[in-house]
Amino acid sequence: MNKSTKNKGLSIYEMSLFAMFAAIMFMSKKLMEVLPNVHLLSMFIILLTVVYRQKALIPLYIYIFLDGLFAGFAMWWLPYLYVWTVLWVVTMLLPKNMSKTAQIIVYPIVCGLHGLLFGVLYAPMQALMFSLSFEQTVAWVIAGLPFDAIHGASNFIVGFLIYPLKNLLLKLNEKYA
Repeated sequence: MNKSTKNKGLSIYEMSLFAMFAAIMFMSKKLMEVLPNVHLLSMFIILLTVVYRQKALIPLYIYIFLDGLFAGFAMWWLPYLYVWTVLWVVTMLLPKNMSKTAQIIVYPIVCGLHGLLFGVLYAPMQALMFSLSFEQTVAWVIAGLPFDAIHGASNFIVGFLIYPLKNLLLKLNEKYA
């Protein structure tokens, strides 16, 4: 890809790669549904954001669309339109030039915190959809803490895949893009 076409849209390579990642995100989520709140989505979102920056929103929203398409565009799906984007924004705010050690530490922490705070991020839409008071919303968040703890711990663990996968993806991009 030469510099003159680099920012003029998506290359065929990127279109294929983003479609593949969206499909992998969707299938990995479906295959791991037997485990409560254990999945690879946050890891993939951080990975794609670190490597592709703004373009990471493409596979993210394809995944969200696929999830709604297959499970139903019901009320549970609406918070997905912003909950995952929060992780993308936080990742975009991370320094681009972090040391290897910092990346190995920071990526799993961000990944884990997103899982831990998932219920808190989901709560505003839940409160709006079901006309919950502040107290009811807090009770809803507290009731979900065990699941958020599992979510956070599993995200933290899979977050250690981000750094090596980032390096692999960058090498593949150099070779094939």
